[in-house]
Amino acid sequence: MISVQFLATAFVVVIAPGTGVIYTLALGLGQGRRAAIAAALGCTFGIVPHIAAAALGLAAILHTSALLFTAVKFAGVAYLLYLAWSALSEGGALRVEPDRARDTDWRIARRGALINILNPKLSIFFLALLPPFLSGNPATATAEMALLGGVFMGLTFAVFVLYGLFAAQARDWLLGSERVMRWLNRSFAAIFAALAGRLALERA
Repeated sequence: MISVQFLATAFVVVIAPGTGVIYTLALGLGQGRRAAIAAALGCTFGIVPHIAAAALGLAAILHTSALLFTAVKFAGVAYLLYLAWSALSEGGALRVEPDRARDTDWRIARRGALINILNPKLSIFFLALLPPFLSGNPATATAEMALLGGVFMGLTFAVFVLYGLFAAQARDWLLGSERVMRWLNRSFAAIFAALAGRLALERA
């Protein structure tokens, strides 16, 4: 169940910079502290369908169904490419600009949730991560996976918020340089494009 080993494993997984972390950093830099928290919340709730799929056995179906996996995967690829474009386009969702209007918390959180929802590898990841930490009692397996998933989500939110607050703290300094802003926007676009390419090459 909730052991030191599980917490350490989950923490290492969560703290590693991935798509959700990059999105939260981009929002913290581009729109400030509140936007970063909304981004972290959205990314965290985007995990829920994958934990549910792992607990209910649906992840195994996704793993064995090449058509379903491919459909979700390429929806995710298209979405990541959209985020890459939005870091470069004027007024784009991820563009870092000094005087841009802040998006609503709902829109920020929704984009963050979609980043994780449209990544089919997450369901398979949780199917591999959680079972080794179960008690071994089949009658409580689903409840235990839900509990472990909830702890993982709590760690995800806490770590992402720290990343986002750090980015928001650096915002004022970075926005003082037009050259830095241009570099940031190009970097975020390149990262999301690279993540889209990596996802496109994933196999079930």
